[in-house]
Amino acid sequence: MSSPFQKSSISSPLSPHNWHSLSIRDIEDILVSNWQRGLTPDEAAERHKQFGANKLSHREGRNPWVRFFQQFNQPLLHILLLAGMIALFLQDWIDAGVIFAVVLINAIIGYIQESKAEKAIAALAASVTTEATVIRNGEEQILPSEDLVPGDLVKLNSGDKVPADLRLSKVNRLQVDESALTGESVPVDKTTEPIDEDRPLADRVNMVYAGSMVTAGQGQGLVVAIGEATETGQISELVEESGTLTTPLMRKLEKFSWRLLYIILGLAAFTFAVGLGQGQSWVAMFKAGVALAVSGIPEELPPLVTIILAIGVSRMAARHAIIRKLPAVETLGSTTVICSDKTGTLTENEMTVEAIYADAQEYTVEGTGYTTDGNILFHHRPVDLAETPGLSACLRNGILCNDSRLEAGELLTVVGDPTEGALIIAAGKVGLDSSSLNAAMPRLDSIPFESQHQYMATLHQESEQPSSATSSDSSHIIYLKGSVEAVLQRCDYQLDVTGEETSLNQEKIHQVADEMAHRGLRVLAFAQKRVSSTKTKLEPEDVETGLTFIGLQGMIDPPRPEAIDAVKNCQSAGIQVKMITGDHGSTAAAIARAMHLKTGEQFQVFTGKDLESMSNGDLADAVEAGTVFARVAPTQKLRLVKALQNKGEIVAMTGDGVNDAPALKQADIGIAMGQIGTEVAKEAADMILTDDNFASIEAAVEEGRTVYQNLQKAIAFVLPVNGGELLTILASVLLNTALPILPVQILWINMVSSSALSVPLSFEPQPEGLMQQPPHNPNRPLLSGSILRRIGIISLLNWAITFGIFELTLNSTNNESLARTMAVQALVAAEIFYLLSISQFIPSLWLNLRHKSSSIAYAPIIGIACVLLLQVLFSQWPVMNLLFDTVPLTLSQSLMCLGLGLPATILGSILRQYDPL
Repeated sequence: MSSPFQKSSISSPLSPHNWHSLSIRDIEDILVSNWQRGLTPDEAAERHKQFGANKLSHREGRNPWVRFFQQFNQPLLHILLLAGMIALFLQDWIDAGVIFAVVLINAIIGYIQESKAEKAIAALAASVTTEATVIRNGEEQILPSEDLVPGDLVKLNSGDKVPADLRLSKVNRLQVDESALTGESVPVDKTTEPIDEDRPLADRVNMVYAGSMVTAGQGQGLVVAIGEATETGQISELVEESGTLTTPLMRKLEKFSWRLLYIILGLAAFTFAVGLGQGQSWVAMFKAGVALAVSGIPEELPPLVTIILAIGVSRMAARHAIIRKLPAVETLGSTTVICSDKTGTLTENEMTVEAIYADAQEYTVEGTGYTTDGNILFHHRPVDLAETPGLSACLRNGILCNDSRLEAGELLTVVGDPTEGALIIAAGKVGLDSSSLNAAMPRLDSIPFESQHQYMATLHQESEQPSSATSSDSSHIIYLKGSVEAVLQRCDYQLDVTGEETSLNQEKIHQVADEMAHRGLRVLAFAQKRVSSTKTKLEPEDVETGLTFIGLQGMIDPPRPEAIDAVKNCQSAGIQVKMITGDHGSTAAAIARAMHLKTGEQFQVFTGKDLESMSNGDLADAVEAGTVFARVAPTQKLRLVKALQNKGEIVAMTGDGVNDAPALKQADIGIAMGQIGTEVAKEAADMILTDDNFASIEAAVEEGRTVYQNLQKAIAFVLPVNGGELLTILASVLLNTALPILPVQILWINMVSSSALSVPLSFEPQPEGLMQQPPHNPNRPLLSGSILRRIGIISLLNWAITFGIFELTLNSTNNESLARTMAVQALVAAEIFYLLSISQFIPSLWLNLRHKSSSIAYAPIIGIACVLLLQVLFSQWPVMNLLFDTVPLTLSQSLMCLGLGLPATILGSILRQYDPL
């Protein structure tokens, strides 16, 4: 193949190629390199100038001052700022100072809660920053991975992190853990031969990708992509492009704020015009307009929302869910679909042998994960190895023909291939010890696993002469393990139930293997061959024929038992659970069946190859009908999440790998695993599970729904106060009377009394049966019909109480300050009694009287006690009298104000009974 480039350099940027489908010679020509000697130092230096460093760039976060001043860019705060400016113009210094203080407090709270600058791309850069062994001009040297250029020849050894995307030119038992990138649950065996162009990323076995880990063997390859051009780099671009979505609550609050802005401005203009028409001075009407604007703005609502969400965060943290972005709390309550990764999220991330076929019969293995608890059963009874020679040989083979080991700590861990670790664990369940067996039957030689041969073989010295031996020199044994096809083609016999060799029944063995594979098990076959004790070297021809088949072992990464229950609970709550994984379709389908991801009908499995050929319309249908999406590439995960969102779903996406980051960020709520998750996934997520337990998602959804319920209560409590104030100001203008409440007094009610009374609603416990209800409709307006009716009715009551007591007191005393003080105290009393009707205090008290074990929701009583103390200071303390133009009240006047609030409890209780929230 002729090169389109000059002899010593390549064009910049590199043209895209399907590197996996090309031979290493073709790639050598394209990259103008040498697959044995690499580049010269001069060529590398020239390319470093052309292509830059092998690292990922990331955007700088916003300037802190910009972030702070953006907190003032809210429509409701615009009205307050305008009201403050008018107060300054009219030289009402106290009113202006209080208004600006309220605006500043809101801005500070918003700034504190602002999400920290995105670190996902910086974490991606860290995931590929390492040192690399590079061959330049035929000489090995250790260089920072940042210095790599396209065409460099890189050498890989076990334990290395892959520094760039490489097309492999040499392999020696090379295995690479690509789970963080592809979702594949076990290390991938690598080869050098070209493969089909349409192979998905997870099946490109002649490629290795930046950020992956070498778990075994050695290899060499030419660098085909660096930095942003790597698969990891392309993911970083997807993360950048995803942006930050606003949550349903934030969208509703913004919409509500703009509507309220127009209403308040319209009413203020109407009030001003009416007052001028009545002959009032423009100064008086400006003050009335300011009062109306201040009364209509729920200043306490933004900080109240923040407090309710923050308390939800605290509750979730106690249930192993850490919230990184505050609005995610409410989003959980409206989640309709959870898109879950499989490996380590729904599963244990620990390969486990579940089934064994030996002695021409099938055995069941108890227990899951890296523990030797449990037994191997035949017909539900523990086996005796003395009576099952084939099973004993199969388990012994799994220990000896094995390059991995177990490390004892607080928990058993596998050093090496998880598949081989599962074999050691299975043998340990019947008392076979790896260390003892290896000491008794030392390995003499081995043939390492190679993907083109699909087997591994080891030669051992037997500790005891087998009973079936016919000659004194049959004291060495070959153990072979590998794919069913590779092992059976080398076998002439098999062990029967008595341990004797008999003719090989390939049809039956294939039938059993196919049945195991259908259940999602990864199947390995085992064979043995006795040879002369003089043989100390093992050659490939030694295992070409004459072996005896001894058994099959089928293993899987099992589902978490608690995750099965969590999925069931999510489904009962009306939440769909879909599996989106990079693993094989059969394995994913088996896990999905075990977890009952879809009940009542057979679920459909789509692969990444299926999705690739789908139009957007077909994808929309597939994402709605499908339950399992396997062998899915990062771009396809992102596309699936977007398709669900376009269908109107509120999507939660769980994941732990680099490949999950774009979808985690695009989802309405991204959920990362805290223990096994990569830093990239954690930084892209809105929530992190500290115990990596899918069941914690259910708990978080439960808390999210409780938060939403409490937000609804808070809105239904706060807005009637503003409604009553607004109607009071409006009525006073229309009736041409003095203002019953001054703007500064309104701010006191909204920011102090209402806030202190509404905060207890943040601590309301979960309503009964909450998780048996469907998710609340994300398109449902913030003010539903039920809330609007409640706001209207209670607003009228608040207006009647406030305006009535003001007029009554003014007519009887002709003292505006006293009348206004009475009006404020009566309105706060109405708030207190309305809180009792809307909270769970009275119902919980009633339940406690009937069932002594029931707890009482005391938070509203604490809030009421605080407000009563504050209102006493408001009317009785001289400093407050000066600031808020109030006067001290007598005991009888205070009791009258308190009594006027009592109807709010009666009316609120009626509404709770016949028109619940």
